Amino acid sequence: MAFDIPTLRTERLDLLPPSAACADLYRTFYTDADASSSYGGPLSVVGSWTRLASDLGSWHLQGFGVWVLRDRERNELVGVCGFWQAPGWRRELTWWLLPRYRSRGFAQEASEAVVEHAYAVFGWPSVETYMVDTNDQAHALVKRLGGELLERFVAPDGAERDLFRIPRPGKAAA
Repeated sequence: MAFDIPTLRTERLDLLPPSAACADLYRTFYTDADASSSYGGPLSVVGSWTRLASDLGSWHLQGFGVWVLRDRERNELVGVCGFWQAPGWRRELTWWLLPRYRSRGFAQEASEAVVEHAYAVFGWPSVETYMVDTNDQAHALVKRLGGELLERFVAPDGAERDLFRIPRPGKAAA
């Protein structure tokens, strides 16, 4: 079954479907222990390829997934942003950037675009996210996105996490 993954565009970024052309991006991120520590890393080169295949497959299996972020000014792939959900897990807004592209506002810019897409195109009634307690950068981004704490829950991996609802960009939290 063919499925067209939409391409999104923000002021500085193209949000592209994952593809084999993204293998170096995934390898660079997931084999870096510090960069990927909040995302199940570090992984082997094969593990990073498997994660890329999983991200692409999510679109075909679930109708949503992550986009790969390309900085148009530099024509470089910088990270990913979108949605993830494995069996037993809650659907979440997720993102990661290569360390050299952090603190430039890319994660917020991309998150706002994919959250808007989820509400406007997917028709989701709510967009939620969560992260490990030690991911201070993610917590700061959730605050900038207007995230509202919904509850504390125990995830399938046994860790407790805070669950946040992300409002539609430009809308106050309900």
